[in-house]
Amino acid sequence: MKRLLSTLTALALAAGISGLAQATTVEARAQRGADVIRHLNKGKEQPALEAMRREFPFLAEATEAYALGDVWSRPGLDDRTRQLVAVATMAALGETGTMRVHAGYALNIGVTEEELKEVIYLVTVPAGFPRAISASQVLAELFEERREAAGE
Repeated sequence: MKRLLSTLTALALAAGISGLAQATTVEARAQRGADVIRHLNKGKEQPALEAMRREFPFLAEATEAYALGDVWSRPGLDDRTRQLVAVATMAALGETGTMRVHAGYALNIGVTEEELKEVIYLVTVPAGFPRAISASQVLAELFEERREAAGE
């Protein structure tokens, strides 16, 4: 697996993909990705990523090294902004499972329920009411689960 990732990294570097050009090794990129997850998830691993790692190890490692290690670790946006953008994007695409993960991260780093609700209201404009309604239902479940876990 590491050999395949190294080959893909070499190909990407040869093609001049700037985000990968900043990384020195696949291991360093994956470590940055793991650090991002722990930061956003209160020091814990991401269960969905770990499940993916068992069945689809290449996809999990690519997600960790590229999406998280290269892209998510870039300077320019703070964590709140990244999470709000991720929630809005996933809601607009109808990817409510991934939206839920990012909404949880957003709540972990201080984004409020009210702010997440405003994001979903905005989603009605580019993506329509059906996607916003689906997203609102998933967020309502997440909010309730977190309130119960907190004893509220």
